[in-house]
Amino acid sequence: MKFKKAMSVASLVFASTVVLAACGGNEDKKDSSSESSAASSEVAKDSSSKEETKEMKQVAGGELKDGTYKLVEKDYDDKGWKVEFAMTVKDGKITESDYNYINEKGDKKSDDKEYQKAMEAKTKTGPAMFIPELNEALVAAQNAADVEVVSGATHSSEAFRNYAQQLVQAAQAGNQETIEIANTADLQDGTYSLATKNASNGWTETFEMTVEGGKITKSNYDGTNDKGEIKSENKEYQEMMKKTAGVGPADFFPTLNKALVEKQDAGAVEVVSGATHSSEAFKLWAAQLINAAQKGDTAKIEVDNIVMEEVK
Repeated sequence: MKFKKAMSVASLVFASTVVLAACGGNEDKKDSSSESSAASSEVAKDSSSKEETKEMKQVAGGELKDGTYKLVEKDYDDKGWKVEFAMTVKDGKITESDYNYINEKGDKKSDDKEYQKAMEAKTKTGPAMFIPELNEALVAAQNAADVEVVSGATHSSEAFRNYAQQLVQAAQAGNQETIEIANTADLQDGTYSLATKNASNGWTETFEMTVEGGKITKSNYDGTNDKGEIKSENKEYQEMMKKTAGVGPADFFPTLNKALVEKQDAGAVEVVSGATHSSEAFKLWAAQLINAAQKGDTAKIEVDNIVMEEVK
C-alpha cells in the first residue's frame, strides 16, 4: 500500500543531516548510530508539514479484510448526541468512512444548521465541515493514526481517531460484530494493557493502565526493542533526541503517564513539545484502554499496527 505524506523541506534536510552524522562512526558504534537514526526519525515526524509531498508505503501491519465494520456509542452525551461509525473495506482498502453524531430523533449533527452556526462562530469550524473532513482523511490515509486533528474540533477529531483505530483493528481480524462503546460508564477496577506488534524505528509500544476505586491510578506507557531494552532507559536515544528536539523518552514518557493519572481523560493530556508523534500515539492508545476499562474488559489488546516508510 502506498500513499502521499507531507513533510517540509527543512525537516527533510535536518533529518538527513542528523542521520548522516549518526552514521559516521566505526563498527563498534553501530548500536549508538542506530539509536541516533531512530531518534532523528522521531524528530522528523514531529517537524513534518504539508509543504512537500513524500511517497510512503506500508511495510508492516495486517491487511484489512473486506466488509463493513461498525461502532456505536451506547449512550447520548450531555448535549443529546452519540457517535455512529461505519467503515467499508473493499479490495483490502478503506473505501468509505461514515462517522457522525446522531440524536434521539435520528438527526445527524452534520445536518444541524443551528449547531453549525454556533460552533463555527466560536471555533471557525462546525460538524458540517469537520465531520466530512475526518471521513475523507481516513479514506485518504488508510490509517487512523495518520488522520490529523482538525483545528477547532480537537475533541471530535481525537474521538474519531480512537474509534477509527478500533475499526481498523476489527477489519484486520475480519470481525464485523458491532463495537459498542460504553461512553458514559464509570471505569471498572483492574489492569488494562495494550501492546503493538510491529516495530517502528526499532521500537514497539507497551501500555499498562491500572484502575482502582474507579480512577486511573497508574499509567505505564513506554517502548521496547528486540533486545528487551526500555526506550525511556536508553541513554543513547535520550541524548540524541534531547539534543535535536529538546526532549527525550526519559522526559516525555513520565510526563505523559503522569498527565493521564492527573487528568483521568486521554483527550485532556497535552501534547509534549518535541514529541508530538509519541504524544499522539499515547493519547490514541490511552483512549482505547479507557474504553476497555468502561467495559471492564481486561484482556490484553494486541495491535497489529500499521507502519509506513518512505519510498526510496
